[in-house]
Amino acid sequence: MTNRALTIVVLTVTVVAASTWPVTAAQQAAAPAPIGSPAQTDTGTKPITAGQVQMLFEAFIVTQAQDALQLSEAQYGRFVTTFKRLQKARNAQQQQRTRLLGDLRRMTAPDAPPADEAQITDRLRALRELEETSAADIKKAYDAVDETLDLRQRARFRVFEERMEQQKLQFVMRARENARALARRGRDGR
Repeated sequence: MTNRALTIVVLTVTVVAASTWPVTAAQQAAAPAPIGSPAQTDTGTKPITAGQVQMLFEAFIVTQAQDALQLSEAQYGRFVTTFKRLQKARNAQQQQRTRLLGDLRRMTAPDAPPADEAQITDRLRALRELEETSAADIKKAYDAVDETLDLRQRARFRVFEERMEQQKLQFVMRARENARALARRGRDGR
């Protein structure tokens, strides 16, 4: 088995088992909250976090891309560099958007004290600006990826991305089911 194939197998198993894979306290402290699972498992270690699953899945995508897009060795290095820039742009946009929406949610919650209209207006303006600038940044990153691909590979890339997004959703659903099963076992004392 080649190193590349071994990496694919390891990443696949890791992502599938994501909700039950223990991490150290230091890793947990540096990462976002876990995906719908109890704070600690029976062994006292904490489950893998959503951020860690995302990082693993992005690495998995990169390893799958060479075969799916039929990239040459020469193309692969350039593709990985530009694709990582695309992932970084999308992740940054999503994180900022989530933060701004969280601010708006807190400011406008029914049980929250009346929010300052200037603050709400500021957050709405920031959200609109983010949508405009991130759309341009993501388009620029896509253009860079497309420059590394021929026409058929560009088409395959769009289909590949959709397939990977569907697979990610399946992994997340499976991880949540595993977390619920662990929580039930913990409550039942098994």
